[in-house]
Amino acid sequence: MQLYADLLFTNGRVYTADARTPWAEAVAVRGERILAVGAAADLAELRGPRTEVIDLTGRLLLPGFTESHVHFIELALRATEIDVTAAASAHAVAEMVRARVAAQADRPSAWLRGAGWHASTWIDGVRPHRALLDTVAPDIPVALDSKDLHSIWLNSAALRRAGITAATADVPGGVIERDADGEPTGVLRENAVGLAYNAIPKPELAETVTAVKAATPGMWATGIVALHNANDSADGLSLRTYQALRTQDELGLRVVQHLPACNLDHARAIGLQSGLGDPWLRIGGVKFFADGALGSRTAHMLQPFLDNPSNWGVAAIDPEELLERALLASAAGLSLTIHAIGDRANRDVLNVLAEVRRQEAKGESANQRRANDKSVIRHRIEHVQCIHPDDLPRLAELDVIASVQPIHATSDMQMVDRFWGEERARSAYAFRSLLDSGAKLAFGSDGPIEPHAPLIGIHAAVTRRRADGSPGPDGWQGQERITVREAIDAYTIWPAYAAGEETYRGSIVPGKVADLVVLSEDIFALDPMAILSAQVDMTVLDGTVAWRRLT
Repeated sequence: MQLYADLLFTNGRVYTADARTPWAEAVAVRGERILAVGAAADLAELRGPRTEVIDLTGRLLLPGFTESHVHFIELALRATEIDVTAAASAHAVAEMVRARVAAQADRPSAWLRGAGWHASTWIDGVRPHRALLDTVAPDIPVALDSKDLHSIWLNSAALRRAGITAATADVPGGVIERDADGEPTGVLRENAVGLAYNAIPKPELAETVTAVKAATPGMWATGIVALHNANDSADGLSLRTYQALRTQDELGLRVVQHLPACNLDHARAIGLQSGLGDPWLRIGGVKFFADGALGSRTAHMLQPFLDNPSNWGVAAIDPEELLERALLASAAGLSLTIHAIGDRANRDVLNVLAEVRRQEAKGESANQRRANDKSVIRHRIEHVQCIHPDDLPRLAELDVIASVQPIHATSDMQMVDRFWGEERARSAYAFRSLLDSGAKLAFGSDGPIEPHAPLIGIHAAVTRRRADGSPGPDGWQGQERITVREAIDAYTIWPAYAAGEETYRGSIVPGKVADLVVLSEDIFALDPMAILSAQVDMTVLDGTVAWRRLT
């Protein structure tokens, strides 16, 4: 009996992301799987009376994109919060807060939440301080996350709710900013942010489920079919949200959920391992933080920040403690997913991972061997934003995946030049060098910090330029530009590999799940700056058209 296709894509350019046969003309889909890939003439016989034929008319068909580092719950909830990203000064933020206070006058005791402030870009040079927020919200508690999600700005009412005073002890791996009198300014950084989060009311499961469902079509519209959720709370709200949606058969994206480091002992106690799950929801690695961020000037550096010789950044965890915890995770069959921005943090993390790999190779106990054999031990460093040249080859040597965000390179380039200087800038966002060393790249956006749009990320990785063309034809640190093919692979096959999913997704191969994206333009043939003009025309998820662009 003839097996006809449900969908037949023909007359186009198909990049499969499969190194053996990277190019084709047509793809046939039956059910949720790819039925055949090849020449248009050869696949024509798979057209049946009910086949939907999609004439690509020369357009580009790719594997569906994976967003390899996103805070999707925060992104989804952002729609209900005040977005101060566009504010050009501290006073502009205060005015936006004033408007929201007036709008929620019927809820005088409710927290006002917002995010997106970025003091390094403000034109007035005024630093965030509780007093600025107090003038517009003297009674309502206000809590504004920074753009990089590594700092939070509170007014006095929020400080009172959190119990933070001049007598509050400093937090290991965190900063409570204080004024000349020792009083908290209202800005908390890194681990100290937890003091605020402990007081801020947590969203309910029903709220996050609703928010994720509402935000999912926006992911499809950019070609995203899967995500690696970069964080979770101690109560597992992210995982519980995705589980609820999976149970309801309403999880519209394939999700790999990382576990917070604070839950490592719980995971070990019940034998939870990386890779557990199904093609829709899987357990990823244990997420540790080695340092802070560039924007908050808390990235842990080998040399101090140029604008503050006494600031070497913040170590979010002692390397010895990180090693101890990392060995426990690995022995239990749990991958490591470690945030590292600064060159000191990356060196410390690579030292830890080197010892972890040594212990894995030794297989010190039968229990460890069994655990590792049953799980996917694919360790990764998140961000790798600044790495010393001596350390760069070590990712490939240790088989560690570089989970990086190309949009950060173009967004952050001026801060890098200002805070780290020319020499360290040459080792920042070093995508070309990492690839040439043999490392594998998995691309994401760090959304909601940056736009969750793979085409913007591909453009940034290929050009190292902003949309306006700056800083010029060669791009910022243009020696680190990569090819279109390499950038697409970093959004498709390598994220699948990072999650242990490469056998059934990530490339266009018969038998794999039919996750596909159609672009309006062949970005291989475009001038690289024109990649930003390309659009997603169609996103196919599990063999079903999830999204079409109206034309």
